[in-house]
Amino acid sequence: MKRTNSGRGTQPIQFDDRLSDNLLDSPMMAHLVEALKSRVDIGDYGRLTFTIVARHFLKDDEIVQLLAKQPGFNEEIARAHLAQVQQRDYNPPKRETILEWQNHQEFQICPDPDDPNACNLYRELRFPQETYDRIGEFWMEKAESEK
Repeated sequence: MKRTNSGRGTQPIQFDDRLSDNLLDSPMMAHLVEALKSRVDIGDYGRLTFTIVARHFLKDDEIVQLLAKQPGFNEEIARAHLAQVQQRDYNPPKRETILEWQNHQEFQICPDPDDPNACNLYRELRFPQETYDRIGEFWMEKAESEK
């Protein structure tokens, strides 16, 4: 069964049913969660990537508990970080963005950057339909503005 994006004025987008609703089915996200559990500093962009994606799959308290293990973080800072990401409603980053972000920090967000199929969240995870709708609307607006 395929799902389609029926957003206003956007072309239908087909979704592969092999996409997972389990955050840990993404090797990159499993890598980030393991590092967080081990108290490894995943860097600012690692925390941002984790939070942007995890908010669609984990409860707020689970995210806060993991982030609070980061150097310089506690529960209050972790909650503020999560609230900021939720308020800004960031779309999950594409692979190219993740690779660019990790160039600005020591921790490698993408565990296998040489694999062209690695760290493509949209090939691994099923996000809420609203995420795909927003992306479709963004590209439609961009195309309209370039006319």
